[in-house]
Amino acid sequence: MKELQDRGVDYNFVFSGQHRSTIQDIRKNFGIKEPDYILYSGNDITSIPKMALWSLRLLLQMLFFRRKIWKSDKTGIVLNHGDTLSTLLGSLGARMAGLKSAHVESGLRSFNFFNPFPEELTRVCVFSLSNVYFAPGQWALDNLNAHHGKKINTFENTLRDSLALADHHIESRKIDIPSSTYGIASIHRFENLSNEMNLNFIVEMIELAALNSKILFILHSPTEKTLKKKGLLDRIEKNPNIELRPRYDYFDFNRLLRESSFVLTDGGSNQEECYYLGKPCLIMRKATERQEGIGKNAVLSNYSKNICLEFLENITKYKIHPSTSRESATKIIIEQLTEYN
Repeated sequence: MKELQDRGVDYNFVFSGQHRSTIQDIRKNFGIKEPDYILYSGNDITSIPKMALWSLRLLLQMLFFRRKIWKSDKTGIVLNHGDTLSTLLGSLGARMAGLKSAHVESGLRSFNFFNPFPEELTRVCVFSLSNVYFAPGQWALDNLNAHHGKKINTFENTLRDSLALADHHIESRKIDIPSSTYGIASIHRFENLSNEMNLNFIVEMIELAALNSKILFILHSPTEKTLKKKGLLDRIEKNPNIELRPRYDYFDFNRLLRESSFVLTDGGSNQEECYYLGKPCLIMRKATERQEGIGKNAVLSNYSKNICLEFLENITKYKIHPSTSRESATKIIIEQLTEYN
């Protein structure tokens, strides 16, 4: 969206309302315009029943108010990104309005419908609904062989462009950086928050990491709610080497990330960021749809204590040189979309 604005290209920003506070921060960081249409303006969705009602509400709006939402456009294209429920609903909305749908970050697969769930299922559904596919590399592009439509290799993900933009701002960010060595923990995925065994295991691994390093545990709202419900929040708060911190905006988090020694996360974006920055990364999942960093700086835990201990005891082994690239996925995508403007 920033690239479109910088080029003076008009676009229709339809906001689903999912992750409202996160999107507000990102808009502020990157200077993105106000949404042209907001499908939901309530509080962040933090439970499955609320998610179900939210989804139904959005589908009904896109069915009955499609001319207003899409400004009676018949020749444009709807651009969806990633693997969230908003991605799927946006693809369905495009179909209902008779518009073409393009998918950014397309072709990523774990090839396991239950890991991650529901993201892997969401991706496969979005592939089937899309007309244009922007794949971040040859591996992702090859995964789209069974699908018909225009397929473009962007070589990288747009996340690299976001990191490059953040570079110009993070030094001026006024946040509390620990004077000692520290790691970052960030957990928020449904597959972990909904599985008590996984969640207990992750908390145990964070506590083990805290034996040798200060840990900044970044709390997403659903994570905090779940930890409190499961009686784990008090336990974490009592650990003197674990500091609970609120979720940061993109620029502030990147400042923390760049100064950290390692990251323990279940986030795909964090996995990519760590690869680009050369940071050791322990991925608290059974499977990942991303290839970045695997076998280099990133280790997939598979919820194995032995794998986690090996990583925590040899963190410096997983530090690599930052990854560089001459490609800009954002520019490739915008240039391909100009025919629809």
